[in-house]
Amino acid sequence: MASNNQEVLLFAVTLTLLLRLLPSQIEAVGSKVERLPGFDGPLPFHLETGYIGLGDSDDDMQVFYYFVKSENDPQNDPLLLWLTGGPGCSSFSGLVYQIGPVKFKIEEYDGSLPKLILRPQSWTKVANIIFVDLPMGTGYSYTKTVLGHRSDWKMVHQTHRFIRKWLAENPEFLSNKFYMAADSYSGIPVPPITQEIADGNERGLEPRINLQGYILGNPLTSGLENNDRIPYVHGMGLISDELYLSLKQNCNGDIINVDSTNELCLNDMQYYYKLLENVELYNILEIYCVDEKLEGTRWNRRRSVAEKIKAPLISSVTVPDMRCQIHGFFLGTEWMNDPAVRKALHIREGSIGKWTRCYKDNYVYDIPSSVPFHANLSAKGYPSLIYSGDHDAVVPFSSTQRWIRSLNYSIVDDWRPWYLNDQVAGYTRTYSNQMTFATIRGAGHTAPETKPEEGFVMFVRWISNKPL
Repeated sequence: MASNNQEVLLFAVTLTLLLRLLPSQIEAVGSKVERLPGFDGPLPFHLETGYIGLGDSDDDMQVFYYFVKSENDPQNDPLLLWLTGGPGCSSFSGLVYQIGPVKFKIEEYDGSLPKLILRPQSWTKVANIIFVDLPMGTGYSYTKTVLGHRSDWKMVHQTHRFIRKWLAENPEFLSNKFYMAADSYSGIPVPPITQEIADGNERGLEPRINLQGYILGNPLTSGLENNDRIPYVHGMGLISDELYLSLKQNCNGDIINVDSTNELCLNDMQYYYKLLENVELYNILEIYCVDEKLEGTRWNRRRSVAEKIKAPLISSVTVPDMRCQIHGFFLGTEWMNDPAVRKALHIREGSIGKWTRCYKDNYVYDIPSSVPFHANLSAKGYPSLIYSGDHDAVVPFSSTQRWIRSLNYSIVDDWRPWYLNDQVAGYTRTYSNQMTFATIRGAGHTAPETKPEEGFVMFVRWISNKPL
């Protein structure tokens, strides 16, 4: 009888230990961040960070993410997965510089830890958002095997696998409406990612993702944006009528595929780049700043003869001018490499060395255009919001309009202004394929960063199925 009692007691103790271990294992999927160094007080929103393993072993292909719950109704508000462009720029950029609940306090750098303050226009006011460091090698994502080359298609497959595994580990969000969201270069991989998610649902992959649509800001689409810059900068008064006409005649308006023996075209292009030498192409209203360690504005999807003949960049500076966008990038790099910050974010020790905002090396551009995927998604009935800051000369809004027109969908709500506080905030047009195009007046390449109020209101109206 005593032996039976001991067995029962042993079973009860074992069961109790297992029940105690189970919640800790569930909680270990993501680790809550209560405080952030540089932010005054406990965080007034729910932030957690974690890793999702995509490889065959726990040490292989660990994708790092930041997850912010909606500050409104997490159980019912939509779920977004945000990818920053680059390719290879950490989605920390989206979290801190564009649409997340905190931002850096812009002030003169004195060597101390940069300070964080709240962003009133955070999209997390109405949505749950996962900010993901992809492709592999980006931000705090890491692999202990040889990284190898990265590519558009690898990023597509990795992101698809990531979101299904994340939802399997966070099943309370399976019923939330899901949207892919991104900007800049991620305009290339996100439509294929969205299509792969839709195709996976149709094949019965589990868990099923409640896919509802996608959002893209100033999206690169095919690389032809380089040619669209010529009429854009002409229309904005940055080059003369004579040079514009000469570029059309001598280069056929094509600065991507230039015959190196065409002296007339090369001379025109030399002059063209000289005129734009000190213009901040990502936002032509801003002052021009360059730091070689943080990259300047001479950005191209494909290396071209134009890149070879461009004027030399201004020499780098130790601390960028406080008025420059790259001053914020500088603060972010200093903040992210502080040991206290890594500890607060639950970064695994020894996983990576120095954090860099963008890692663009060793990348293969193997999706030449995302336009066919937009067409496929439209045919499947998925809504989309495509927005453009209208002062971006890198991916001009006119270029985005061009590929949207190529889809040949009829217009259901023609070009009109949309308003904020009784002022024109931009212009919009809606198509029969449930695609909404909107400009944000006065905004640059990362529109919600330069025009946060307008970006937030645009997002809230669209995600709520209301007209802009």
